Amino acid sequence: MTPAPPAAAEETPAEAGDTFAEHGAGPAKDAKGTARETAREDRQDREPQEDREPQEERETRRAGTDRQATEPAATEPAATEPAATEQAANTGTQPGSAPTPAPTARRTPESHDLHDLHPDRPHAHSTPALGDAPAPAKGRRPPRPPESRGGLLMGRPFGVPVYVAPSWFLVAALITWVFGGQLDRVLPELGAARYLVALFFAVAFYASVLVHELAHTVAALRFKLPVRRIQLQFFGGVSEIEKEAETPGREFVLAFVGPLLSLALAGLFHLAMQTVEPGTVPGVLLAGLMVSNLIVAVFNLLPGLPLDGGRMLRAVVWKITGKPMTGTVAAAWVGRALAVSVLIGLPLLTQSGALGSQAEDSVGMDTVLDALLAAILAAIIWTGAGNSLRMARLREHLPELRARKLTRRAVPVETNTPLSEALRRANDAGARALVVVDAHGEPLSLVREAAIVGVPEHRRPWVAVSDLAQDLTEGMRVSAELAGEDLLDTLRATPATEYLVVEETGEIYGVLSAADVERAFVKAMARPS
Repeated sequence: MTPAPPAAAEETPAEAGDTFAEHGAGPAKDAKGTARETAREDRQDREPQEDREPQEERETRRAGTDRQATEPAATEPAATEPAATEQAANTGTQPGSAPTPAPTARRTPESHDLHDLHPDRPHAHSTPALGDAPAPAKGRRPPRPPESRGGLLMGRPFGVPVYVAPSWFLVAALITWVFGGQLDRVLPELGAARYLVALFFAVAFYASVLVHELAHTVAALRFKLPVRRIQLQFFGGVSEIEKEAETPGREFVLAFVGPLLSLALAGLFHLAMQTVEPGTVPGVLLAGLMVSNLIVAVFNLLPGLPLDGGRMLRAVVWKITGKPMTGTVAAAWVGRALAVSVLIGLPLLTQSGALGSQAEDSVGMDTVLDALLAAILAAIIWTGAGNSLRMARLREHLPELRARKLTRRAVPVETNTPLSEALRRANDAGARALVVVDAHGEPLSLVREAAIVGVPEHRRPWVAVSDLAQDLTEGMRVSAELAGEDLLDTLRATPATEYLVVEETGEIYGVLSAADVERAFVKAMARPS
């Protein structure tokens, strides 16, 4: 299992980032006095000292102070906009609004944001091309901010977008070059036209990969699991399924349908070969498609994550033990053993001639290319297995994130309330957040904690809370009953630093800080499973 991130300092939301406690309630001295009286007293206290300063120096200081008061947002950290991480590997990865796995450059387990937190694509089923393992997938569950689509949109079968990643064109060119060289030996009369035939083979092969991925997609939709997209990329295809199957039986079916359909395609191409003359262009194409689909099916059935066979093994162990985490651990470690086997065994098999080539030909550049291919495959399988473990641990700890538990107590204040008076009320009430309300008590905006820090204490009597507040949007109102994935989905839909938490009746419960969610997540992930 991947090492747990270092434990965060044991601080509760009430201990971390306490702006109200650190900066005090400002110059207000009389709890029952008005903000106007407080401001007057503060001004009188400072006037003697100001009079002793040179006029030019005093105005310079005031100008700088005014600039700080009018630019508090400059110190406010922007809400995190997700990058991609694997985010997850083929299991979801995929870090400020709140803690970021993912499925996307990829972050380490110690680095989280709100998108890393979410177990995107716990079942991003992949189809390696010609024995290649899948590349890590990226993505997030809708609704979400605008993001990279992942390539060229080819269509929406069953309502799921299919993208061709730019890396596909590279592998298509590679397949065209390699298969074209083979055609030169089998059908030398084709001449330069052999590369057109080879390009057709590359497109037809990836059409078979798409069919493999559509099998996963249709099964997921049948089980009412959302599918974000299908992506064809360098190492095959990825179906980004955004939720985990509810039972081990469904998990097994979801994983098995892809290799099963690839086997069916191999059988169909074999039958079609019987209707054409061998040694012709159709015969060579059908033979190539039969062999390639057979390789895809067999390779994906190997029992190690992140391959389909690994998910089938996970489902079996899950069924026997009743614990999905145990199944993930078993399948992930088998996947790592498989990665080592590929790294060592593939070059040895190729050099020995066991894969169809003559042993004496498997030297020089061919040996180097075989070793490079084995290293790439092994690295992808090893990384995918590790990400599967990390995402399983994330899903295990997600229920610990509860909005009601993490919410800060808030004090409602009207729009024109001076900041110093608002802070005094918050400190008197033991609250750590301010909600700006109208005359009827309806919430209008949230006072940003980072903006408060940017206002010097002696300026707070003259700064209204509304000047430091962020208007509430519909996405910034969250239910106090939200927890786990539902909470993260809601926060990710509207990235912000603070959210208004309300009861089911609409009553204000408090304010949820994205930083508090991140701290809670890091501490939960640091605890052993």
